Amino acid sequence: MNIGLYQSASALSALEQWQDVVAQNITSGQVSGFRKRTVEFSTQPAGGWQLDPKASANADLSQQALFPKVTNGISFTPGENQPTGRDLDLAIQGDGYFQVQRPDGSKAYTRSGQFTTRADHTLIDSAGDTVLSDSGSPIVLQSDTVKVTVNPDGSVLQNGGPVGRVGVVNFSDTSGLTPIAGGMFVSSGASQAQPVAKPSVMQGFLESSNVAPLKEMVNLVLISRAYDANQRVITNADDQMQKELDALG
Repeated sequence: MNIGLYQSASALSALEQWQDVVAQNITSGQVSGFRKRTVEFSTQPAGGWQLDPKASANADLSQQALFPKVTNGISFTPGENQPTGRDLDLAIQGDGYFQVQRPDGSKAYTRSGQFTTRADHTLIDSAGDTVLSDSGSPIVLQSDTVKVTVNPDGSVLQNGGPVGRVGVVNFSDTSGLTPIAGGMFVSSGASQAQPVAKPSVMQGFLESSNVAPLKEMVNLVLISRAYDANQRVITNADDQMQKELDALG
């Protein structure tokens, strides 16, 4: 059995997964608050397959056929806060997420504070989901024509009076967050949202994604080169087997 052939084929599959992640990062690089997807590579023995079929199960790992293993993850490193000048654009300094209510009643969490209002003056995000206050209720402005002031603690004021306070929550364990479209997350229940006691909200700013486009383009070049190298290995192994079959035939 030509183990090298299977190893190269497995490497091609791993590279395709990495390419999918890089493509998603590049596509979503302009989405406010988007968190970069990551890929980590490791090796694992291929079950009982060994370079020496007579070797025992306790043989040294160097004598076993190793195959690539891909682990997907998310980088929660904050992006840069960019000034926009819009009163309803908000960004969080430090840890935390804005919480929104989706049409089905479920909650989602986002770092993107690109907010606007519906016809009834209810504060919503760019996807049309309702922005929730620290009490879990919608935030309804008095009017779209009256200047909105948002204090660092998230409290929203119009005409000098409070109309609500934008809820900022955090998670002790981010592994329980599952990414969905628009750079948002939903909680799997493994970690519950906890209110941030002293949030730091910036009005007139938006947090950019933490994707570095140049680095992702470099990754695409690396993937292409590695893909070509493994394809050549497979082609050479296939040619060698064909020569052996022709000689035996």
